[in-house]
Amino acid sequence: MTRLIFLGCIAYLIVGLGQLVVGSIMEPMVHAYGIDYSDGGQLVMNQFLGGLFGIVCAPWCIQRFGKKFVLLLALGLMAAAEFLYTLLPPWGIMLTIAPIAGIGIGMTETVVGSFIIGASGERANTAMSRVETFFGVGALLIPFAGAALIQSGYWKLSFGIVGLLSTATLILWALCWPGILDSPALAQMKETPDKRSADHPPKQRTFMILAACALFFAIYVGLEMSYIHYLPSVLVLGNGLSDSTAALTLSIFWGAMVIGRMVSGQIADRVGGSVYLFAACLTAGVLFMLMTLMTGTAPTLVLTFLAGLSMSGMFAIALVFANRAAPGMTERTTSLLMAFGGIGGALLPKGTGWLLDQQGPEAVRWFFAATALVLLLVMMWASASVRRSTKAVKVIEVGIGQ
Repeated sequence: MTRLIFLGCIAYLIVGLGQLVVGSIMEPMVHAYGIDYSDGGQLVMNQFLGGLFGIVCAPWCIQRFGKKFVLLLALGLMAAAEFLYTLLPPWGIMLTIAPIAGIGIGMTETVVGSFIIGASGERANTAMSRVETFFGVGALLIPFAGAALIQSGYWKLSFGIVGLLSTATLILWALCWPGILDSPALAQMKETPDKRSADHPPKQRTFMILAACALFFAIYVGLEMSYIHYLPSVLVLGNGLSDSTAALTLSIFWGAMVIGRMVSGQIADRVGGSVYLFAACLTAGVLFMLMTLMTGTAPTLVLTFLAGLSMSGMFAIALVFANRAAPGMTERTTSLLMAFGGIGGALLPKGTGWLLDQQGPEAVRWFFAATALVLLLVMMWASASVRRSTKAVKVIEVGIGQ
């Protein structure tokens, strides 16, 4: 299990680098190609659409080709795409490469996430939070690398660094494959019919829970990706920061993410996933509303740090929350939720880029605030669905006992 956690952390580190590298160098890339921000959003959208395809196909590919082959293929696709990005081909080719990068990133994240949740049992919150911490570390490091490379005029090498690290990760997984993945995990063993009836919610309730959680993932990932891809541009256009300085502001957000993820799993295990997610969403909604009122550079950076803390555990805790609410299908549930995250991550950044072109940075701030408030409402719906499902299961248990 220790080896799996270690390798999972490395894989999520690379996923964090791969997802965030475009945002960290968006400004110089837009200027170099002579394109609009909405065109930059198209690159992000294409990469996330590729990620969506990889996420949806991951369970089928695992059943057909096996866990090891699928994960190594995903890492190989990511590495190849990042090396091609480094060549800065014509923009049309960049848009064609983006889905390949997305497939590698999305499939890696989904496969490794399902490995961790399936093997860690009752400690899933802590294990996933630990792995997600390294996603945050990757996202924290890439703005520093991007800012330094922007300053030196070699910003395109950011892609090459991700490509090299992806290749190293592929080799590491190939040589140190965790044996635990080749034997049935205790949490995935088949249950007896009586146990299934008692512990599993009715199918209609399960559908409602998954629908709420899927919408939550679409909005959360869309908000996070929009914010981290366009925060530097908002600060450049609205506050007059330089490209390299604005890129560094992302490290404030991801630094807070890393700090929060170190403790979010333990907190969620103590207070419960539902309580944790409600408190986190409420806090994030308030902070994004304050960003529309306090638009100076210093207040924005302080609120960005606090927003990073509040959002730090949402992804991992929500993933475990949904899998526990709909037990017995870890790979499919993880794939479904990450797929909807991919949809949100593709559509919202595209819309954010368009809004920035048409209405400017002030409108984008309000868009972030409105999205955060909708996220809170969806979390309330998901929690209510789980409570109703729990009551239904108790009724079934009473009937079985009688």
